[in-house]
Amino acid sequence: MVELVNPMITDAVTQSNVKVVGESPAMALSTLYQSMAHSTGVLFENAVSAQQQQNILAQAAVNQGVMQIYSLDTTAAAGASEKVAQTGVSDNLSSMLAVLQAFSNPQR
Repeated sequence: MVELVNPMITDAVTQSNVKVVGESPAMALSTLYQSMAHSTGVLFENAVSAQQQQNILAQAAVNQGVMQIYSLDTTAAAGASEKVAQTGVSDNLSSMLAVLQAFSNPQR
């Protein structure tokens, strides 16, 4: 026995199938946009994390440098200052002054 289906039912099923096929490109693009937005968000989160880690490393390096400066022996620092003071800077300056004066007042 063959039963006939009401044409209104077949029309409704056909319309719903056409609706699904027609909406599928929009759904695919929206899924693509959502995944791209999520990937971009993760990218920025990783960039911020890397910047924070670099700042922590920089602070640790500065801290180590300051600790090394403060741990210098004062006697060694005084000796180094004395050696620097005895390099003859004043002699060099007076020699340069004499040379400049000789060039500014040439004798003919």
